Parts: sequence; structure tokens; C-alpha cells
Amino acid sequence: MRRILAISLLLPSLFFPAVANASNPLDDASAPTPARVSTGVVAPVILDAVNLSLPTGFNQEFVPSDAQVSLALIVDEKGQPQDIHVVKSYNPFWDARVIDAVRQFRFKPGTVSNQPVPVDVNLTVNIAR
Repeated sequence: MRRILAISLLLPSLFFPAVANASNPLDDASAPTPARVSTGVVAPVILDAVNLSLPTGFNQEFVPSDAQVSLALIVDEKGQPQDIHVVKSYNPFWDARVIDAVRQFRFKPGTVSNQPVPVDVNLTVNIAR
């Protein structure tokens, strides 16, 4: 079966900086400047992606030459996608097939201090012939 699916992972919201609050009033010249501290979140990585499944007898001309479906999901501590929903739709037919395929994806889970944690992920799936 032709591969008609390319995946790119957009992870713009994975690094949530923490800001230390100074205990002294803001107008105090001796108050320390708040420091930015990284949370140490390591992004999930796709380990196993699945191609879109098409119905038998499906006309290949119906496959778009270039289309995108953007999803928001959570990759849980076990590396499984949860709470998948469409952020940018192509059309309902392709959206449903993309969601079905992404449900079968497996990820290396995101971590903080080497401990797996659930991570919000934005995923854009490119559909092409």
C-alpha cells in the first residue's frame, strides 16, 4: 500500500517556564531579578506510526494531492494518545481516518526528571498521494 501519510510533530507548548518570585517589593532596588527556570520537559517521540486505512475499492483520485489535518492530543505516561480532537479540519471523511490512524500511534512518553508524564501535543498530519 502506498504511503500517503507524513507526520510532523509540532510541539510549541511543551516548555512551560517557571518564574521565581522575589520576596521583596518590586520598587526595592535590592530585590533580586526573577530567574527563569526550565521545567525539564522532554517531548514525546513517535515510535510507531500507522498509515491511513482506505476502504476497499477506494478511488485513488479521491486522495488529496496535498492536505493537512491538525490535531490536539495528550500523550499519556504509557505513550498512548488520549483525548484526540481536530483543531484544523480538512473534511469530515479525512478527519475521521486521521483520528483512527493516530489512535494506533505509539509514542515514547514525555518525561520530567526521567519520569514519564502526560504531555499536550499538537500534531499536524499531511495527507498526500
